[in-house]
This record gives sequence, C-alpha cells and structure tokens, in this order.
Amino acid sequence: MNKLPLIPVALLLLFAFSCGDNSYTPKPTAYPRTDFPEKEYETFSNDCPFEFEHGVYTQITSANSTENPCWMNIDYPFLKARIHFSYNKVDNDLNKYLEDARTLVYRHIVKADAITEDEYINKDKRVYARVYKLDGNTSSSIQFYATDSANHFVRGALYFNARTNVDSLAPAIAFIQEDIWRIVESLEWVD
Repeated sequence: MNKLPLIPVALLLLFAFSCGDNSYTPKPTAYPRTDFPEKEYETFSNDCPFEFEHGVYTQITSANSTENPCWMNIDYPFLKARIHFSYNKVDNDLNKYLEDARTLVYRHIVKADAITEDEYINKDKRVYARVYKLDGNTSSSIQFYATDSANHFVRGALYFNARTNVDSLAPAIAFIQEDIWRIVESLEWVD
C-alpha cells in the first residue's frame, strides 16, 4: 500500500481548516477620554470673610448648612467631582481644626499607597496652607487647609461621584489639583 497520496491530502485538509481566523484577541482596558476645558479663573466672593479664584467651569453652591453659612461645594459637573469647602472662625481653637484636618486625611491611610504633603506660605497675605495628595484608590484624592493662624480656617476635600479607580481618574485629579493650588494661592482674607 502506498502512503504517499495520504500526505498531500492531509496537508491540503490542514491548510483548508487553518485559513479561517476564528481566534479572539481581547483588547486592553481603556478609559473614556475626557476633554478638559481651557483654564480660566474668576474671583469668588460673597458675605464670607475670604475670597479666592476658581475655574469658570465650576459651580459653587451652598452646602445648606444653617449653622455654617460659609460652607460650600465647588462642583465640576463634567467630571462628576466636588470639592467640599468649609470655613470656621478661629477662636483660640486653631489646634483643634489643624488636628481635625490631619485626622480626616490620615483616615485614608488604609487605602492610600502614599500621602504627600506640600506646604504653601504667603506671609504678605497671611495664608499658611497645606495640600495633601493621597495616592491610591482612596475616596478622596486631594485635601487641603489654609489659615491665617489667628482668625480664619478653611478646609477642602475632593471627592468623585464615581467608583474609585486611580488609573481612570488620574487625568481628572491632575486637572483639579491645578485648580486647588489656584484656590490656595489666590486665597485672601476679608476682614
């Protein structure tokens, strides 16, 4: 019996069934692209004893606190993000506010990969501030406070109305971080 004709037939069958591309290659995870607006700022001022510059693309609303009328929200509707901004008058209790701010930041240590602190001092405007950047899948990515160390204390914390995923939120966090520094650097006390 001659086995030679079986080899070409087997090769022909092999090529015929291997030509179709039925394989599936999964695509890598991607996140939706966000187009950020151009940076443009305006001054916020009302009956509260401070003013600062904020992005024109933000919306500032009252936090509906009758006890604290200078508490507000700085919303980024296109990012589903909010800075909870609060003001307290200092009456020989600055250490309490400083410790509260530090405690609220370090509650995130369980989820944070790292917490970095940057200090800002402007002696001419009497603004002494600290900005905390929380790396990792924390519920708040940036928190800050500013004081004149005698009469005024403001605090802010950034939150997203979305599931925390540091990879997908990184561009938005970087965008808002610039705005937070603008708030801190432009902050002025109105006595």
